[in-house]
Amino acid sequence: MLPAELASGVARREPRAVARAISLVEDRREEAAPRIAALLGALPSRGGEERVGITGPPGVGKSSLVSALARVARASGRTVGVLAVDPSSPRSGGALLGDRARIELEPDDTGLFVRSMASGGALGGLASAAGAAIEVLAAAYDLVLIETTGVGQSETDVEHVADTVVMVVQPASGDVLQFLKSGIIEIPDVFVVNKADLGEIAARARAELAAALDAVHAGEQPAWRAPVISTSVPERRGFDELLGVIDAHRAHLEATCGIVARRRRAAAAWSLRLFLRRYGEVGVERAGGASALRARFERELAAGRTAFEAVRDAGRP
Repeated sequence: MLPAELASGVARREPRAVARAISLVEDRREEAAPRIAALLGALPSRGGEERVGITGPPGVGKSSLVSALARVARASGRTVGVLAVDPSSPRSGGALLGDRARIELEPDDTGLFVRSMASGGALGGLASAAGAAIEVLAAAYDLVLIETTGVGQSETDVEHVADTVVMVVQPASGDVLQFLKSGIIEIPDVFVVNKADLGEIAARARAELAAALDAVHAGEQPAWRAPVISTSVPERRGFDELLGVIDAHRAHLEATCGIVARRRRAAAAWSLRLFLRRYGEVGVERAGGASALRARFERELAAGRTAFEAVRDAGRP
């Protein structure tokens, strides 16, 4: 199938076309590059979709939370695309599929699409092809949920591909202290204390997290103060509130910096990360340094080029 035909199928939300398009952008062979560029260039730019990153430590319940949030969004009439980035198999290199197995699917629901992607051993919680895969999903679905691998304190790449970053923590896990040590507490737009059905220890975790945020922002009046939401998957509690907060953050972005400008800056940062992964620090220096590369990527993205094309051309002699 030609890239333009594939893009048309994605726009019509045909599951087979969406799956094939994501498989194409995962193809690392050099001969696939022209087809990937053509596909990404042909995808429609909808602009109204929401891109939400779900991150947090392993075992916190991210997959169950994604499943519950998708269910609430579908009940409100929105279409949902999920990209679950799984750890790679040490033998095959493929996704282990543990996250996807915990996401509930209705076989006949064409408004919900779930795709697993192997991390490929990449640090930062996302695979190299994740940015392009998100563009595919964004061309088809109203709400795009990106679940990271849960590698720990270094998974900050999600802020470069999502409009809203949701950090999930669990009670009695010591997460708050770890976030303060790593500085990751400054990245999320929304915090979720999952497993609120645990009762008092869940309430204590929420209070500790709120206090930690007060300490971080002492003397400041940020334009957006990340709220702390409590959720419980077994009790199906807190997910309507979470979706409402995500919508509120999207409205905040539109009213302040503008979603298009924010995405362009984030895409430039993501492009720089991709360039660094592919060509290393020596390649970055040969291209003029990180600041020059980021500025170049912003200009090219503003001119309508895709991140894939910008990174590919910047690496050419």
